[in-house]
Amino acid sequence: MARKQRIHYEGALYHVMARGNNGEYILKTGENKKSYIDIVKRYKERYRFELYAYCIMDNHVHLLIEVRETPLQKIMQGIQQVYTQRYNKQNKRTGHVFQQRYKAEVCNKDAYLLHLVKYIHYNPVKAGVTQTLNYKWSSHENYLKNHNDLVKTENVLRVISENKTIALKGYKEYMKEEIEDIESSEYEITEAQKSIPKPKEKGKRMEEIINKIIEREKITIDELTSKSKTQKISDIRKAIIILADADITNKEIAERLKVSTTAVSKIKAGHYKNSNQLEKMLENGIS
Repeated sequence: MARKQRIHYEGALYHVMARGNNGEYILKTGENKKSYIDIVKRYKERYRFELYAYCIMDNHVHLLIEVRETPLQKIMQGIQQVYTQRYNKQNKRTGHVFQQRYKAEVCNKDAYLLHLVKYIHYNPVKAGVTQTLNYKWSSHENYLKNHNDLVKTENVLRVISENKTIALKGYKEYMKEEIEDIESSEYEITEAQKSIPKPKEKGKRMEEIINKIIEREKITIDELTSKSKTQKISDIRKAIIILADADITNKEIAERLKVSTTAVSKIKAGHYKNSNQLEKMLENGIS
């Protein structure tokens, strides 16, 4: 049976996972890991894709890649082939180094970009390799030092704030919180979803959601956008964020509700547990 063609369009965001063949530790040494990173950098320069995060473990890698004109398949084929040639030559062996089919999921960039970066950076902590995020072979340090030679940190930090100092502070705070696993179905974009035309007036749609909910909950727009931290107002904001259309960016939602983009990302990623009031609002929807 022919393999299913991967989704490709300019700007597609992929969470890529490639494992050693039969679970082998093909990236065990620092030299192995550095070699793989160097190859990624080489192909990034060639194909002009964006790399938002990476983590190189002993037997697998995580990459968060946004493609341009060149399909992910061509990018990964080059990276994996060159590493395989180097590894086999170094170890005087032949045959597959990686599992033949790497895993790649097309992700919702607006809703899950920040969470996916966190998920990738927490990989060595989850695996028990290290107790902190200060793992040499991930891109976490790129964010702390704002290095831009390989990883496009500014696009992710901009989700938190346009101000670099505030964005970096927000990133550090966000990374302190315990990571929660999410199913791929939560952030994956299917071919069917990709083919659905986006609404032309997403701002108008956002206002409809807000107006219906504040009318039902009997509050004013000023109360909604105030700095109130009461449970009722907090739950109403969360309901609006969760019900907002996928094509409305976190930044747009944050600006409209006068909250931080970090808070929007956390709520979309399911970091806040629902109260009874919030659950009731979500059950009722906005119809």
